[in-house]
Amino acid sequence: MLLIKASISKAWKLRRVKEFKLYTTHQPNLTDIVSTNIAISNYAKQSKLGIARQLFDQMPQRTAVSWNTMISSFSKHGKCSEALFLVHSMHRSHTKFTESTFSSVLSVCARLRRLQDGRLIHCLVLKSGSESFELVGSALLYFYASCLEIGEARRVFDLLVGRNEVLWSLMLVGYVNCKLMDDAMSLFAKMPRRDVIAWTSLISGFSKNGGSCGKAMELFRLMMRSGEATPNEFTFDCVVRDCGRLRILCQGRTVHGLLMRCGLEYNPSIGGALVEFYCECEAIDDAWRLCKGVVNPSLNALNSLIDGLMLMGRIEDAELVFKGMTEMNPVSYNSMIKGYAASGRIDDSKRLFEKMPRKTIFSSNTMISVYSRNGEIDKAFELFEETKNEKNPVTWNSMMSGYIHSGQPEEALKLYITMRRLSILQTRSTFSALFHACSCLGSLQQGQLLHAHLIKTPFESNVYVGTSLIDMYSKCGSIMEAQTSFESVSSPNVPAWTALINGHAHHGLGSEAISLFDRMIEQGLAPNGATFVGVLCACSRTGLVDEGMKIFHSMERCYGVTPILEHYTCVVDLLGRSGRIREAEEFIKKMPLEADGVIWLALLSACWFWMDMEVGERVAEKIFSFDPQPISSFVMLSNIYAGLGRWREKMMLRKILRGFKGKKDPGCSWIELNNKVHVFSIEDRTHPYCDMIYATLEHLTANVNSIVHFDHVSIPITQAV
Repeated sequence: MLLIKASISKAWKLRRVKEFKLYTTHQPNLTDIVSTNIAISNYAKQSKLGIARQLFDQMPQRTAVSWNTMISSFSKHGKCSEALFLVHSMHRSHTKFTESTFSSVLSVCARLRRLQDGRLIHCLVLKSGSESFELVGSALLYFYASCLEIGEARRVFDLLVGRNEVLWSLMLVGYVNCKLMDDAMSLFAKMPRRDVIAWTSLISGFSKNGGSCGKAMELFRLMMRSGEATPNEFTFDCVVRDCGRLRILCQGRTVHGLLMRCGLEYNPSIGGALVEFYCECEAIDDAWRLCKGVVNPSLNALNSLIDGLMLMGRIEDAELVFKGMTEMNPVSYNSMIKGYAASGRIDDSKRLFEKMPRKTIFSSNTMISVYSRNGEIDKAFELFEETKNEKNPVTWNSMMSGYIHSGQPEEALKLYITMRRLSILQTRSTFSALFHACSCLGSLQQGQLLHAHLIKTPFESNVYVGTSLIDMYSKCGSIMEAQTSFESVSSPNVPAWTALINGHAHHGLGSEAISLFDRMIEQGLAPNGATFVGVLCACSRTGLVDEGMKIFHSMERCYGVTPILEHYTCVVDLLGRSGRIREAEEFIKKMPLEADGVIWLALLSACWFWMDMEVGERVAEKIFSFDPQPISSFVMLSNIYAGLGRWREKMMLRKILRGFKGKKDPGCSWIELNNKVHVFSIEDRTHPYCDMIYATLEHLTANVNSIVHFDHVSIPITQAV
């Protein structure tokens, strides 16, 4: 037995010696291969990929380490296509893939979202039996999650989680990236160990998920109470930004206190987030103080500070920040350009635009809006012509909005037709602007056509677009379609409810408007100033005086909304329309704000309706102090005198009116025919078919005057009189 063992041992040794001789005869020196691999790695670390690739190509023989070094280097420098080409070459060379190879190539496939290539690599992983290696299993799950194949990722997780604890965090991140927050929460609850990465991933997921910032804050509080992990700078960054989005100044200050204790207050990233938070909460002085304390504050933070100062009307302070910046980007310039324009300093906007070292499409879009709002629509169009070939949707939207703002809604609709013909992407702002154009035109048919286009896009349930659609249908006379559009909006917000309330108000549906207001409150939404204007108008137009006064007095007491002149005007109109003229006059006298001409004009209109000359004359005197040539006021007072038979006073006012240069804009009516709106006013002869229209009108008038139908008996007009 011992002899057999000895002979087997001798034979094995002889075979190994032969194999070694064969290897050393045909293989290059291993030392050379190792030194070349090291050189390739060093050059790659210095970003000298060309030299590294040249060394790699010159190697007479390559090991798996050589291939892995080159593949990993290309991957780390973002040259994923080159890395993938090398993987294919490695496979053709019959070099065996290692754990490192699989990890690198799966990472490349994840970045490129190359699902098919990744699945082929997965097959090779299974053939090699490498899936149980921690690095490979993690790379597999990361690949499927990055390609949004969350079902495949979950199968990998279920198969390997018992041998690889890292997969818990990766699976959680996968769910978060796919916005499957319920699944993420369920997995999080089952995690055996929840570190700061797991907590931050979940908080970040809710933070990025639009309306879930409140849930992110709740998780942060739970994290602090549990003591399972200590938040890091990434956790705080998410939480601070959530406080800004939610505009919860008090809680944000508490988080700021925690940052001070951790020594992270002036961290460039966190400091920038804090500046943005204070700007969002309109605590601009805090933002500015903090910005001064941060060493080299980020561009984002400084741009946010400029935006915040501009929003508060502190244009000079914004200029100080802008001029003190060591580095500026197009966002910095755009903020200042918009700020100058908003404060009426149009020339400064133009000067800064011309001074920009590198004009971008965004700065051009900003200037299109600036020119349009300044009434320079021709200059806006010139700039649009220079940039339209870039096919940027914002450029086209800005030009359409400019046309609408300058009173040319038809041009906006024509531009939309061109936009569709050139296959330029339509955004939610496109449809919002176009529905506004239809509102200006009073064109229901055009609005319905655009609505049909909207249905084919992802924006039909968008609250921003839906609000414009509700407003369009309301103003074009179709309150039922406005209601239907409201019901199709996903999670309607305060502006959406307000648009529907306004629609019912303008249609004289006061009770329905109040009912909508109550439903909105039940939904937990807090009404704003615009909402109260709508509901007070509804009460005014339908004579619901007690309900209107009750709502007005609840504004500040129940909802924290301080009434402004617009709300007081609504109340005066409410009282005046119901005949309570003197009560309305007393209400104006007791107002905490100084009444303007609009409020007195509302009361004068009520005096005209109820023929109250005494109050009307007093109110007219007030209006004359605001406007020396109040044409509408003279007309109304003249009508009061005429209604009461005070012809002398009426003729005196009419004589004064004839001396004014201006004229009262005449009322008009319109009809929509074949997608075109035809407008008519008294004695208007500008319509191309005016002769035919007047001939038809005379024919109808003659027929009406010749006979009166009464109880099935025809009586000539002369006999009836």
